[in-house]
Amino acid sequence: MKTIITILGCLTLILFMPGEVNAQQTTASTQSFTVSVKGVGCNEDVKSIAANVEKLEGVLTCSPQKRGATTKFQVSFDPNTVSKRQIYDAVEDTPGCTNPKARPYKVKNKD
Repeated sequence: MKTIITILGCLTLILFMPGEVNAQQTTASTQSFTVSVKGVGCNEDVKSIAANVEKLEGVLTCSPQKRGATTKFQVSFDPNTVSKRQIYDAVEDTPGCTNPKARPYKVKNKD
């Protein structure tokens, strides 16, 4: 019986928690900006950079916009939680696709 109550309690938390998190995200003041990144060579690079930036608390989305010699990402974030500097650092700290020890990505035109 205790096991069933524990499981029901956990399921209740899982079901209701995402709605509360989303409500916090939509009510926070958000900003968006474009980050231009050099050194991106393949789709795995793009995915790795976006995932690394989205790990930061306060980053809502990091979406690739234009791929090429300079790849652009649109980043939506809460400036009260995370700074542009922290986002730039997360981009440049992303491990390389072919060599995980390398840090090949460079943000162009930091402001």
